[in-house]
Amino acid sequence: QVQLVESGGGLVQAGGSLRLSCAASVSMFRLYAMGWYRQGPGNQRELVATITSGGSTNYADSVKGRFTISRDNAKNTVYLQMNSLKPEDTAVYYCNVVSGGIPLRSWGQGTQVTVSS
Repeated sequence: QVQLVESGGGLVQAGGSLRLSCAASVSMFRLYAMGWYRQGPGNQRELVATITSGGSTNYADSVKGRFTISRDNAKNTVYLQMNSLKPEDTAVYYCNVVSGGIPLRSWGQGTQVTVSS
């Protein structure tokens, strides 16, 4: 059974930074693309960033240039470095195994990010 455990969220002022981590108990983790999603208050869950097994990355326009996704296959962990945070980045952030942007596994508990103005 796949488990996804997100951590690293918190309360930060606008302009600040946070680094999120997602530990994935996925067999052969290194073979899978991973993604970070977020769901803000009253919003649908949206895809924020993806990283392929080969390390290629893609970002939503709203976070491009501010967020960086990375992975450590030895630790079965994917990261999301978030800089220049804005109040509109406030959301619960989730990770998942992805294919074509589609999440493939059950969701974890997520980690709350709150950006104050």
